[in-house]
Amino acid sequence: MSSTRWHCVPVRRVRKSFASLDDVRLTEFTELLTTEFGAATADSMLVDHALIEFGGKTAAEALESGVDPRDVWVALCRDFDVPRTRW
Repeated sequence: MSSTRWHCVPVRRVRKSFASLDDVRLTEFTELLTTEFGAATADSMLVDHALIEFGGKTAAEALESGVDPRDVWVALCRDFDVPRTRW
């Protein structure tokens, strides 16, 4: 799936704050999120869903604070009952 679907405001805002983060990991994270949940739901999940695992931060806040995108992906998968085979 092309990363061009991720030109939405929440992801742009998150991506701009990652000058030192490996772009490949963040790109993979956004592609996994879009593939699993669809673009509209994924955008909402990034900014609206509080992750207990990260002290109630949203996925966007967790990423902005330096949490590895893989760890954020796994937390979202747990919260939304994504089968482990797709983590």
